Amino acid sequence: MFSKSYYNAEFAFENLYDTIMSIGEERNGTKTIHNVLIELQSPGDNNIKTSWRKWNKTYAQYEFEWYLSGNPNAEEISKKAKIWATMMDDQGNVNSNYGYQWQRNDQLTKVIDMLRNDPLTRRASISLYDGKELDQYKKDTICTYAINFYIDKNKSLSMQVMMRSNDLVYGFCNDQYCFSELQHIVANALKLPIGKYCHYVCNLHIYERHYNLKESVK
Repeated sequence: MFSKSYYNAEFAFENLYDTIMSIGEERNGTKTIHNVLIELQSPGDNNIKTSWRKWNKTYAQYEFEWYLSGNPNAEEISKKAKIWATMMDDQGNVNSNYGYQWQRNDQLTKVIDMLRNDPLTRRASISLYDGKELDQYKKDTICTYAINFYIDKNKSLSMQVMMRSNDLVYGFCNDQYCFSELQHIVANALKLPIGKYCHYVCNLHIYERHYNLKESVK
């Protein structure tokens, strides 16, 4: 298991890139490490400014706003990120609009109510990936199992994200942004400060096309 605490997402990304490239197991065109626990001490510092990554915060915000809409149709966002076009069903919908998932059965609203009514609750969890819906994942398999919130000993709103699979270069960079923004929404609803963000990944990987990412911008 790989476990490390970082001040922010940028430090995490840079260290994880070097770690995976150094010790990752190579398989099927990826380098992979398993059972990765990342703690972000300052989730609000979610802007990755690493020069060779060229991360697009404007796109990440657009993706998050699409999540907030709860609309699973990906036709518009696929014009900005072509990957979504490969994941759409015949109606243009995808499973991986996380906002669509957390709005199903009012999961997010119920989680906020739980925390408001019982600050010690252990039930403030949102499920995204659902094994009972595997037959619906033929084109788009959700990468995130669940998001859990809790009020920590400092009376701050902390968050745990549990992921099945995460591509470091695109997936992690955009996911950490969207999830930390969600953490802000829940904290604001509860009138609490932001605590820590723990990001657990079963399979964290870098695709072969990104093996020389740092060298390609020199």
